[in-house]
Amino acid sequence: MTARRTVDKTPARVGYGTLLRTPGARGFLVPAFAARLPYAMLSLGIVLLVLDTHGSYGTAGVVAAVSAVAQALVGPQTGRLADRYGQSAVLLPSVLVHALSVGALIALALGHAPVWALLLAAAPAGASVPQIGAMVRARWVARLADSSPGTLNTAFAFESVTDEFTFVVGPVLATAIATGVTPAAGLVAEAALTVVGGLAFAARRGTAPARHPRVPGARRVSALASPGVRLLAGAFLGVGTVFGAMQVSVTAFAEAAGRPGASGLVYGVFAGGSMLAGVLYGMVAWRRSARGRMLGSYALLVLGCSTLWAMPDLTSLTLAGLVCGLAIAPTLITGYTLVETLVPDGAKTEAFTWLTGAIGLGLATGSTVAGRLIDGHGPSAGFLVPVAGAGLGLLALVVLRRLLVAPATGGPTTAAGDGTAGAAVTAGAVAAAVGRASSESAAAAAPDRTPAAHGGGRARLVGAAKG
Repeated sequence: MTARRTVDKTPARVGYGTLLRTPGARGFLVPAFAARLPYAMLSLGIVLLVLDTHGSYGTAGVVAAVSAVAQALVGPQTGRLADRYGQSAVLLPSVLVHALSVGALIALALGHAPVWALLLAAAPAGASVPQIGAMVRARWVARLADSSPGTLNTAFAFESVTDEFTFVVGPVLATAIATGVTPAAGLVAEAALTVVGGLAFAARRGTAPARHPRVPGARRVSALASPGVRLLAGAFLGVGTVFGAMQVSVTAFAEAAGRPGASGLVYGVFAGGSMLAGVLYGMVAWRRSARGRMLGSYALLVLGCSTLWAMPDLTSLTLAGLVCGLAIAPTLITGYTLVETLVPDGAKTEAFTWLTGAIGLGLATGSTVAGRLIDGHGPSAGFLVPVAGAGLGLLALVVLRRLLVAPATGGPTTAAGDGTAGAAVTAGAVAAAVGRASSESAAAAAPDRTPAAHGGGRARLVGAAKG
């Protein structure tokens, strides 16, 4: 199918109470929360376990990074399969493979296996993480197909806040279990929540979107065939570098200030600002173009990140982090809304997972680069990574913003093609955009005539309407 959501120029505001009264919504939201919480527990759980068994931050970071990269690269393929064969058909084997892989990783770590063995177990553990956030957004799109764009916008805002909450609670839960029981217990809890929540979510078949199998003679299309999806993936990669670099840099800054325990408070304010912005964003009936909102919120993110490296103490760093956080959720909400308008029905889950995977890939990249800068130049140097990553993302969005217009529907297509455009396309979207800046300069200067809209999809994350 090639159906895309029609944009309403004057969407009405829809409250969260109205959203939650959608038939069947609570039935899939509760198990979805339990199943997506492990998404924020896996990396930290790996770090805590490997650090305890192998005594090396470097080794722990590499193992966690391999898991994150595998998740970022394989997640979109999982989304494509869910679009084609149905969510339950994909979730059942995914959660079982994940449980077995995490169990193998735990056993190898406790047995002091060589690093290469840990990496072999970490790859499938990350690759098999269920893409619950993307699947929930796909369910909202299906359930709200006949509703106003404002309702979908509220749904994506709700999902953004949920993602933020899981990324605050997940690491805290993993740390509490690992330090209070045993380092391996954090990963055991992660695997258990994945299995229980994933199977419960899969059992809610009545609210799942329709399958989109191959149609004989139809042209097969991947979500990455859309230039707009590739552009948004590159922009989300920049957001991911902010997450990764902030986690490492805030911790190092607090330790250098002699207050290591304050890192949780600083990062909590950062995440709390994003949660607050997400709640408020979903309560507004936006009339401005979503493309314009995307550029505005992303510019605010770059502005906030540009001050982090110069902060002299934890108090000022906390305030600067709050400004950054206020821009995160609106950016993600708008991005997920835009991507929902750029792809046909049979590629929406895949498109959402590309954005979620881009964030994960950016997180791994940001934390790694920031760690190296901190080792060589001190804690403040790590804060250069967020402004660099977000700055490249903003440049790409400004230069190529015309790609965020939903294309006219054409002939028969099916959105689950065999040929993927490749992970390199996603990871390199920002660099490619910059390289094409000169050829797109005329388009960048053209006025924005697209109507306003609402909606979106996310992982952390959510979007607004097409610009």
